[in-house]
Formats: sequence, structure tokens, C-alpha cells
Amino acid sequence: MSSTDLHPSIVALVSLAANIASNHPGQGLCQIDRLKGYGVSREQIDTVIEIARHIRDETAQKLDAKFDEAYAAHYPRAADRLAAIAVSESGACCTPTPSGKSCC
Repeated sequence: MSSTDLHPSIVALVSLAANIASNHPGQGLCQIDRLKGYGVSREQIDTVIEIARHIRDETAQKLDAKFDEAYAAHYPRAADRLAAIAVSESGACCTPTPSGKSCC
């Protein structure tokens, strides 16, 4: 293994996170058994799942806010109704997960 090769457990964790964050239909479930086989703890897997879901959900909120803004530009009265739907905005690259973990 060269110094640039990633350990298979790291590849499996990244794959799991990417599948969850991208809403892939398989959700990375095939990676769970591999991770268990590599000895990755449930707590570490749970952390990856939490961060991936947080990124997915935050992305959806930002996309919704952008859509709402564009939609309201075409239909100004729609802005009042859309303003009632809360979308969180943050100055940071991301907000912490519900348990306080950083996804950045």
C-alpha cells in the first residue's frame, strides 16, 4: 500500500457518507457490513451518518430558499406565503449537527 492509498475503512466511510448525502437509493447500506468487518465502531458510523444527513438536509434547505426566491421574483405575491416557511441561513460554511458535531 503506497502512502497515497486510503485504508479500505476510510473509503467505506466516505462512500457511506456520500451515498447518504446524495440521497442515493441504496443509502450506502452495503458499506455497513464492511465497516463492521473492519472494526469501525458503531459510534463512528453513527457520527458519519449524522454528518451526512445534516449536509443533505442543509443542502435541501438552501436549494429550497433559492427556489423560493426565484419563484417569488416571478410571482411577487407568493413571497408572503413563502416567507412563512422557515429556512435557516448561516454565515458559516455549515451549521453544526444536532449533537454539535461540525461537518466542515
